[in-house]
Amino acid sequence: QEQLVESGGGSVQSGGSLRLSCATSGLTRSTRAMAWFRQAPGKEREGVAAVNNGGTTRVADSLKGRFTISRDNAKNTLYLQINILKPEDTAMYYCAARTGAFSGLIPLAAHYYDIWGQGTQVTVSS
Repeated sequence: QEQLVESGGGSVQSGGSLRLSCATSGLTRSTRAMAWFRQAPGKEREGVAAVNNGGTTRVADSLKGRFTISRDNAKNTLYLQINILKPEDTAMYYCAARTGAFSGLIPLAAHYYDIWGQGTQVTVSS
C-alpha cells in the first residue's frame, strides 16, 4: 500500500521553528516530484514547496526565506523546515507525491499530485 505519513507538527509560539517529516512506504510507482501543501480552515490548499528527483527545489514566492524543503532518499523521507513561525502559518500540512512526468517548473498546484498523506497540524500562537 502506497503511503505518505507526515509527522512533526505541533503547537508552537510565534518565532519558533519546526521540522516536518514525511515518510514514504510501499510506493510502487516512481515519483517525479514531492511537495508540501498546507490548508488553513476556510481556505484553499496552498502549495508550500516542492522538490524533484534531481534535487531541485521550489518554494512558493510568498514563503521564501522561512521554508526549506529537503529529502533524504536513503531514508525515504521528505522534510520541511519552517523558521520564524507566524500565526498565519497555522494550518494542516500535507505531503504529496507526483508520479507523472512534467516539464518546466516543479508544480505547486495540488491537482498535479496524486498520492497524499493525512496531514500534520501546525498551530502557531502569538
